[in-house]
Amino acid sequence: MSAPVRIAMWSGPRNISTAMMRSFENRPDTVVVDEPLYAAYLKATGADHPGRNDVLASQPTDWRRVADALTGPIPGGAAIYYQKHMCHHLLPEMGRDWLGALRHAFLIRDPRLMLASYVKTREEVTLADLGLEAQLEIFNREADKLGKVPPVIESADVLRRPEAKLRKLCSALGVLFDEPMLNWPAGPRSSDGVWAPYWYKSVAASTGFMAPRQEEIPTLEPHLARIADKAMPIYEQLSRYRL
Repeated sequence: MSAPVRIAMWSGPRNISTAMMRSFENRPDTVVVDEPLYAAYLKATGADHPGRNDVLASQPTDWRRVADALTGPIPGGAAIYYQKHMCHHLLPEMGRDWLGALRHAFLIRDPRLMLASYVKTREEVTLADLGLEAQLEIFNREADKLGKVPPVIESADVLRRPEAKLRKLCSALGVLFDEPMLNWPAGPRSSDGVWAPYWYKSVAASTGFMAPRQEEIPTLEPHLARIADKAMPIYEQLSRYRL
């Protein structure tokens, strides 16, 4: 790499997005940022999330300031700036031009599994909270710009074959794979968002990508099943392009 690389990983909630952030953070050439648009999203939407006031106090609430930071000098002069994003945090009214300075990848998971996990922490959930509609919009925008599909990676595939999938992801992003991506020390990180106590219990105890359990598709409550029915076609469309 002759120039710094800014990687935007676009995911929905209750995925392995934080484990992926741990993986990249364990590289000696990489610095990470955790959901930098979260406070801007909360202020704009008024959404009542766990730790809302702490999140608002911890980050800029103007998306323009966030975009400037994400496309400006990389903290510590690192070669790679890994940016963990929730897709739905990029609201329609937020500008898109700054995205051109980033290399984009897309982390997906079966929305039925996402929903079953999400409601354990926050009972209220909508289709927009899963971020799939926003993820498809960002994906299509990037594909149009590149003239080819950007990398899509399925969480279950990473858990089954972490090294093989991370090698493919790194290759697609134009960076070299590094062995430290496979394991990391347990515990919290200073880079974790202030919302970590509500959402990161499992990943804080992890030291690597855990072998996946045999996950059965859950039987969802009717209102969740209706959300899943709307989400599945988007997930299946993105899944066709997974590495």
